[in-house]
Amino acid sequence: LGGALWIALATAEKELGLPIEQKQIDQMKAKQFDIDFEYAKEQEKKLRHDVMSHIHTFGKACPDAAPIIHLGATSCFITDNTELTQIKKSLLEVQKKLVRVIDVLKNMVLKYKDMPTLGFTHYQPAQLTTVGKRASLWLQDFVFDLHQVDKLIEELPFRGVKGTTGTQASYLALFNNDSKKVKELDAKVAALMGFSKTIGVSGQTYTRKIDFMVCSVLSGIAQSANKMANDIRLLMNLREVEEPFGKNQVGSSAMAYKRNPMRSERVCSLARYVISLTANAAHTHATQWFERTLDDSANRR
Repeated sequence: LGGALWIALATAEKELGLPIEQKQIDQMKAKQFDIDFEYAKEQEKKLRHDVMSHIHTFGKACPDAAPIIHLGATSCFITDNTELTQIKKSLLEVQKKLVRVIDVLKNMVLKYKDMPTLGFTHYQPAQLTTVGKRASLWLQDFVFDLHQVDKLIEELPFRGVKGTTGTQASYLALFNNDSKKVKELDAKVAALMGFSKTIGVSGQTYTRKIDFMVCSVLSGIAQSANKMANDIRLLMNLREVEEPFGKNQVGSSAMAYKRNPMRSERVCSLARYVISLTANAAHTHATQWFERTLDDSANRR
């Protein structure tokens, strides 16, 4: 995404009057995916800086554009905007899969809405319910999760062009203190990258509160999946439901008659991990110093 961001930045800067030639942008577009990773590796070893190594690598691939690559930007223009773009694309994939889960559960609810089964409270026999009614509890949780995913996708901002400490000072210098043009630049770059809004204020990075918000929404989905899978595991012990079992599948090396809830156990295992990530994101946001620190680089990756 680095190449796409540099192209978007140069395109918007040219449109707003900076001395950038179309042939420079065309060369960047032509070489966007022509990345010499070995050269980038050499540069990073030499410069000890990931973004600068790729600036040099991209400049080597398109020498006419080298003087205007990354013009006015800081490293977080690349790293943070890339991460927010990846987050948005990933959330759109989660949204699609969540809709599919909801559709499958809706069909189950309707198919078994009249099939009676024993309800449990405190895992003790209670009044009757139906198989479909019980599944509707799982369905409702996922619908709540979908609402949160929809809201997050709608509200997720782009970092945009904010400069080294969030003051846009480098861009103001480029545009002779014309703040209107700098605001236009911010909006244009965001639009070119598929975002309708940028974050209102930032330090060098976008606020890590956003990472916590994303992890919280994913945690909610994991919670719903874990609750459903736990119920299925218990119902399998009662022989009320079964997971698919292959013709040649073996339940146990010692007890071949067993039909372990393997799929549901995997769901619970993964869900537990996803739920745990919220604490990591919370500590990352809580311990950021002033405009940014980089003590979060390993755990965020």
